[in-house]
Amino acid sequence: MGKLSANSEDSLMNAPLILERPLRDVDETSLISIAEIFGPTIQGEGALIGMPTLFVRTGGCDYRCAWCDTGYAVLPQFEDQWNLMDASAIFKKIETLSQGHPLWVTLSGGNPALQDFSELIQRGQQKGYQFSMETQASIAKPWFSLLDQLTLSPKPPSTGMRFKQRGLERCLDACASDRTHPVDISLKFVVADKADIIWAKAIADLHPHIPSFIQPCNTDASLEGNKTQQTLADNRDQQRLLWLIECTQALHWHQVRILPQLHRWLWGDQVGV
Repeated sequence: MGKLSANSEDSLMNAPLILERPLRDVDETSLISIAEIFGPTIQGEGALIGMPTLFVRTGGCDYRCAWCDTGYAVLPQFEDQWNLMDASAIFKKIETLSQGHPLWVTLSGGNPALQDFSELIQRGQQKGYQFSMETQASIAKPWFSLLDQLTLSPKPPSTGMRFKQRGLERCLDACASDRTHPVDISLKFVVADKADIIWAKAIADLHPHIPSFIQPCNTDASLEGNKTQQTLADNRDQQRLLWLIECTQALHWHQVRILPQLHRWLWGDQVGV
């Protein structure tokens, strides 16, 4: 899939976010919109990079980022490919894919914060699974305090979206609501240009106690490609990473961890890996 254009603010507000289908004898409020469930694979980004994990990717998002690389889990035209599932069905799929061996489960999207994962998390944790989530910190939910790990990934100016510091603060407050279950929190910034990097550093400086990670964005995402295209993408990714190292050093930002998108280096833009 090529670069996705940002829509106007009006279309953002009016765009349907979560798949709705008529169902009988089912409490729709308990259902979760799912774009895909896959794994085991490895986490390719952020604090858990390299860790074995399953992915539960939700359908629906409150943002329309200019360089979104998972449009199939965001845009309304893909809604007919999403499924409404309850926590029991999702966990059954998780157990099948993992063959009953507990590991990390990564909640992704779209924006998984639009859903209610409290029942799924509690079911999984009772059987030894750990749950991580990545969200843009636009929406806070009480069930965040159940997570084992939370990656807050505010979207930079190049996405065309507006960051609200209060949203991030509410996410942090939600995680702190249960003192008996501390949530491992990190910040992850995906950047496209120098202005993004300066913006990211300013946010990280407000939260020096939270580990920060930064990586170059994928501005040429494609859901399918040939070997030649992948070789070219590898070269671009390497140049982007070298550029990012140079920029962060020039800003004397030595507290941030600079990472590639590991999964992209390994599998390109394939889905389900």
